[in-house]
Parts: sequence; structure tokens; C-alpha cells
Amino acid sequence: MYKRKVEGWFKHYDFILLDMLCLQLAFWLAYMLRTQGMSPYVSELYRNMALFIEMVDIIVILSLGTLKGVLRRGHYRELVVTVHQTVVMGGLILTYLYFFQKSEEYSRIIFGLTLLFYLILNYVGREVRKFQLKNKTVNREGSSLLIITNEKIAEETVRSLLENNYAGYRIAGVVVQDRDMRGQTIAGIPVVANTETVAQYICKEWIDEVILIPSKRLQYSQKLMEQLEETGVTLHIRLLEISNKPGKKQFVEKLGNYTVLTTSMNYANESALFMKRMIDIAGGLVGCILTGMVFLLVAPAIYISSPGPIFFSQVRVGKNGKKFKMYKFRSMYMDAEERKAELMKDNKLGDGKMFKLDFDPRVIGNRILPDGTKKTGIGDFIRRTSLDEFPQFFNVLKGDMSIVGTRPPLVGEVNLYELHHRARLAIKPGITGMWQVSGRSDITDFEEVVKLDREYINNWSIGLDFKILFKTVLVVFRKDGSV
Repeated sequence: MYKRKVEGWFKHYDFILLDMLCLQLAFWLAYMLRTQGMSPYVSELYRNMALFIEMVDIIVILSLGTLKGVLRRGHYRELVVTVHQTVVMGGLILTYLYFFQKSEEYSRIIFGLTLLFYLILNYVGREVRKFQLKNKTVNREGSSLLIITNEKIAEETVRSLLENNYAGYRIAGVVVQDRDMRGQTIAGIPVVANTETVAQYICKEWIDEVILIPSKRLQYSQKLMEQLEETGVTLHIRLLEISNKPGKKQFVEKLGNYTVLTTSMNYANESALFMKRMIDIAGGLVGCILTGMVFLLVAPAIYISSPGPIFFSQVRVGKNGKKFKMYKFRSMYMDAEERKAELMKDNKLGDGKMFKLDFDPRVIGNRILPDGTKKTGIGDFIRRTSLDEFPQFFNVLKGDMSIVGTRPPLVGEVNLYELHHRARLAIKPGITGMWQVSGRSDITDFEEVVKLDREYINNWSIGLDFKILFKTVLVVFRKDGSV
């Protein structure tokens, strides 16, 4: 799933929060200087003003579009935009004071100092933030972009994307279409694959997006494009020609200095993704608090039944191949990983791309009695009630996972994926998802799992997330259900 690289306010909500912080700090400093140390929040008039000016700040940013192109602006242009925003805000605040007949009560010195301090703090804050983002790009911390081009224009293409990297991409590598240059570097970026191996490289590495920049001499490779689209990665194609892709979302946009046709499994606007992230942060905070409560209940039982760590961490593969540590309450014995190989023959999902048993003897307390009766313990209880999943709210808060998404696979499982299986990595993994609420215990075909994951990605919306969350609650509270 792809969010369009536009520079609207939802993309730069960090600048919004910075603006709001600078404004509140300016207001506080102005009041403290005028009153020689008193807090502005004890007075009803100034307390209300503290809230009102923050609302005005957001309204002005939205209406004037002051964050549009913020990363491209130079120092002088940034100063002009900041002054404009400050003047408009001052006019709106004066209108508010006059309309509510508060202008006589409100200090003119505080009003003036607030605007002056805000202008200075906001300008400096934006310049510092832009400097940080540029350093972040240089340090290769942004979304990863793989460049596919041909030998003749390779260096020109790489340098152009590096110099005009307004979206803050981490350039993950280069693929040269018409020559095998693996092991070499172009403008400091390594050549990581050729056309025969690029699809497999994408499947095994963290690649968020791919840009295909052929020259007019070398036309598009239809086979290569089909392979890239099958992996589910977002594909940008330089506009030498346009072709319709049934079942794919397509639109034209700018990436660096290039006009490209972007193809993705789904397109989510900035506001929807911003809302999803806010829901994740709120849910993550609540979930972490609940995790602490659950810890007090299950930790003693886990340790008594199987001495060792209470928490279990495991490297999983997240969005577009990014690896991260996923956390759970430990529900298995300490030697569970070593025993997995001998149990693979009983795997309900067959070929190793996922692993599931009807009765897993590695789970704490699980054992088969001499008469054949299957006995369960604390491990089965916390898995059946989904209590083991609660530490994953920390992953949600960090941003590695979402509350709703696809389940994060193991590295070894991803190594067995075919191209179309990788599509399930096109979004952040989730604690719950469509597979979990669609009767997962009855699904033994991995292709059916992939089908459900692709269905979720293709049809994603905030409404669908809430629908899955509601179904998750029903599944958890069913007597035989689990997530």
C-alpha cells in the first residue's frame, strides 16, 4: 500500500507539532516576561487564549498551505512564508479579541511579544528540522528506494535522485538493466542486482519502492515490470509511455526531477494514513498499560511452569522486508526453536512458509498423558486468550507494527516465498488482521492466507480496520476462539 509523496500538512505533521510547540512557548515566554514570572494558565482569559491560538495555528496552516513545498524552500523563502503566517495569525487573534470584547483586558505587550517570539522560534525550528531531515537522508534512514536504469544514464539518474531527494528516501541500491555490474558502485551507491536477480533481491531485502528510469534507447521490459508488480512493491515508472494495469492503482507524480507513473496495490491518502497512525499510537499507549497489568497476572505462572525470561523476542519481517524484533509473553519452553524442525512434519500449513500445529508440545504445560489425553497449561491459556500478544503493543507504539495488518512472518519463511507471496509485506504487519478473523484455525492453505492478506491490502480503509477490530473482539471472547 502506497501513500502518495505529496508535501501536504498530513505528510509533515512533525512540522505542525513543531509549530504548535513554538507558538505555546512564545505565548508562555511573553506572559512570563510581562508579569515577571507568573504562569499564564492560572488566568481564564489567557488559558482560553492558549487553546485558541493553537486552533488558529492549524487553521492558518491548512488554509494558506504553508507547509506545501517546505523541504524545497530556501532560507529567504522560508522567512517570507513564516512572516506571512505570523501576520495572518495576528489578524485572526485581534479579530477574536475584538469580537468577544476582550481587547481591553488583554495585554498588548503580551500580544506583540507572542507574535515576535513565535516568528523567531518557528523560523529557527523549521530550519533546524529541515537540516535534521537532510541529515537523515544522508545517513540512509528514510524509506528505501531501489533504482533500476541502464548503463548509459545510470550515473546521471543516481546523482539527480540524490540531489533532488525531497521525500527523504534512503537509496538502497542500483540495478543496471543492460549490463551485469553487481559489486560496483555508481555515484557512491552500490549495484545490488541485475534484471535476472532483482525480483529475488526485493523479496529478501528491505525495499519500500522501486523507480524504473530507462533511456529512450532502452524501452521498458514488460517481464521485469510484471515481476516487480507481483512482489507488491510500489513501482514508479518514468513516463516514456503509459499502459493500463487492471486491478492496480495508478497516478502520475513527481519523484526528484522525474515525472513518473506510479503503480501500487492500493493508494491511501495522507489523512487516512495519519488517522491510522494516530489510532495506533493511542491504541499502543493503552495496550502498553494493559500489558503491565497482564504481566502482574501471568509472569509468576510462566516462571513457575518454565523458569526463564517472561518476555520472548523474535526477528520478524515487516513492511517491504524491514526486519524488526517482535515481542510476546513467552508461551513456550526455552528449547522451542530447537524442537521446531522435528515437528515440521506435522505442520498444518505444509511447506514451511507458515507454521501451525493442532497440539504443540513446545507450549508451556502441554503434554500427552499415557492414556493419550492431551493436557494443557498456562502457555495454552495465554495463547488461547491472546494474552501473549499484548507486548506487541510496544511494537505498535514504535511504528514497527500496526494494530490491524498482516501477520509478520519469520525470516526463514520469507526466504521460501515466491514473488506473489511478497505482496503480503506491502503494509505494516498487525496484531490482528483479516486472516485472524476469518477462521484461521480452519485455513490450512498458505495461498488462502496470501489471498486474504491481498484482499485486505487492496481494499484497505479505516472503516475496514474498525470492522476487523470488532470481529477480533468477538473471536477472542468466543469460547474456542483465539487471535
